[in-house]
Amino acid sequence: MTHDYLIEIGLEDMPAHVVTPSLNQFHDKTLAFLKANHLEHGVIDRYATPRRLALLVHDLAAKQADIEEDVKGPAKKIAQDADGNWTKAAIGFSRGQGMTPDDIVFKTVKGVDYVYLHKAIKGKSAAEILPGMLAVIKSLTFPTRMKWGAYDFEYIRPIHWLVSLLDDDVVPMKLLDVEAGRVTQGHRFLGKSVSLANPDDYVSALKDQFVIVEPATRKQLIRDQIKQIATDHQWQIDLDSDLLEEVNNLVEWPTAFAGTFDKKYLAIPEAVLITSMKDNQRYFYARDTTGKMVNAFIGVRNGNRDHLANVIAGNEKVLAARLEDAAFFYAEDQKRSIADDVERLKAVSFHDKISSMYDKMGRTKVIADILADKFGLSTADKADLDRAASIYKFDLVTSMVGEFPELQGIMGEHYARLAGEKPAVAQAIAEHYEPIAADGALPQSLVGTVLAIADKLDSLMSFFAVDLIPSGSNDPYALRRQAYGIVRMIAAHDWPFALAKLQPAIAQALAAAGKTNGLDFAAHQEELNAFVIDRAKQLLQGEKIRHDIVDAVTVRSDADIAGILDAAKVLTAHAADDDFKAVMEALGRVLRITGNKATDTQVDPDKFKNNTEGQLHQAVTTTAQTFDAEPTEADYQALKALVDPINAYFDATMVMADDAAVRANRLATLQQLARLIRQFGDVSQVIVK
Repeated sequence: MTHDYLIEIGLEDMPAHVVTPSLNQFHDKTLAFLKANHLEHGVIDRYATPRRLALLVHDLAAKQADIEEDVKGPAKKIAQDADGNWTKAAIGFSRGQGMTPDDIVFKTVKGVDYVYLHKAIKGKSAAEILPGMLAVIKSLTFPTRMKWGAYDFEYIRPIHWLVSLLDDDVVPMKLLDVEAGRVTQGHRFLGKSVSLANPDDYVSALKDQFVIVEPATRKQLIRDQIKQIATDHQWQIDLDSDLLEEVNNLVEWPTAFAGTFDKKYLAIPEAVLITSMKDNQRYFYARDTTGKMVNAFIGVRNGNRDHLANVIAGNEKVLAARLEDAAFFYAEDQKRSIADDVERLKAVSFHDKISSMYDKMGRTKVIADILADKFGLSTADKADLDRAASIYKFDLVTSMVGEFPELQGIMGEHYARLAGEKPAVAQAIAEHYEPIAADGALPQSLVGTVLAIADKLDSLMSFFAVDLIPSGSNDPYALRRQAYGIVRMIAAHDWPFALAKLQPAIAQALAAAGKTNGLDFAAHQEELNAFVIDRAKQLLQGEKIRHDIVDAVTVRSDADIAGILDAAKVLTAHAADDDFKAVMEALGRVLRITGNKATDTQVDPDKFKNNTEGQLHQAVTTTAQTFDAEPTEADYQALKALVDPINAYFDATMVMADDAAVRANRLATLQQLARLIRQFGDVSQVIVK
């Protein structure tokens, strides 16, 4: 026999972004609760609206399974004294199992007698266990929490009702002054409370009260309604998935509608219109059949079609006010030149411990010049980069970005084009923020990519210089994301980027240009280098590279980021080769013998004592002549070709010879080889079987 169990938490309206994660968390913690309590069950349906989180557990076992088991205790010689009396060990063991020494039996295991207790545990009923779901409800975590009334209890929003039904019966539980029952609430304005006879009534009973509790059903209804509006007006409507998810979690009974705004506002940049509608008002925007934006928007009401004309008029009025502000800001911004706005950046703080935003641009320009040379940009690209780096933050002081911060960079590109800047310069201004998320889109242009790297590198060096270094999960300035963005951009272009060597050159150039702003860029250089290499590790781990290969290629503190990534890919490409074990063992043996000891000792062929020494030295010398600066497939094949000479050398040669001169000469030979091998990192850490 099985049961159905419904648990619903009724709340004041939750923020849209909290609903889905909270429902998933509720589901996962309920699964864990049922598993921990050995209650078998079937499918668990999930339901959510802004005012409720609910789960319906199907085919829940009526009770836990009965358990019979033999529990082993101490040896008989420990459980009884010489006179056969029970010791404290036996008494304690039996008491811990809820039994007495009289229940003890002895069994022989491998010739030794042990104490055993036979336990028959009768399973509890589901009705006895389910009140414990109250602990699951209390354990849910949220990004923000609040108190209400005189209670100390905190939750995302005040709890107003609880439903806890096992088939026809209420499973009792009480949270603060709210007792669980069978009564749930319909739509706040269109519905009323309803008493549920059993869990199976839940979906249909609430639908009768203008609440669609299935998120997927509600979302599909929104899609269908908007599609119909698009068909009726011959519009193209972008159903942005994030916006659709947000709107879906704002309503219980969705009704989509179309509104309009004055055509004069179409003169405002599209990005502003979209932001005003999508981000601020949660509207979808529309285009005509040619792809041109039209003066219309699509909203979703939490209610039916009654008085819909009033709803549309109210939304049009709100949007018109926003667009009027935007039009004013747009006109005002164009009254100033870019040079005027750049000058105003002197009064904008980047960080009170670092400098103004104007000074940050000055440092970024110096860094960008260095990177442009290192990355081999053309003369034309360098000129565009220099101009972009001189102005790229100017839009931060525009009225439009002040009102819509999410448009920074976007408005910079637009205003730059209006001011007659070259397209490459304008594009770089927009792209320097990218990637804006760990997996966000990368800049598409070379100039934009270099500017983005330079800007992020300045931020990293500046914050590290003033000891504002991320620790644990604390990273208020998103330095991990910025460093990861640099690594991704370097990887995309395979550009040389050895930060341990680059930092001193940048610090020197900033000092020469008088752009240090009093910052000590020599401080924490090692920590910053390790910080960036850790982001390279993160990238490789995200690409499912073996952990031992990741550890091997990231061991060098002076390693080039592109080289690290290339080395990992080459080693991974050959990890399944039949001879990979032999190659790694031979190369790893060289590294283990040489260790971290660097030597500039020249190899003296006159000190060779056998033919294998000369053969290995000649092979290494020849290989070194064609070895690339960073690891490549050809380099791996060249090292692979040295395996036989290496093995022959070790078979015939005692490296640590008694003669100091001979020993030093042999170590010098191996050091030459080790320098080539270390292009791939410490391959002795690669696990081979």
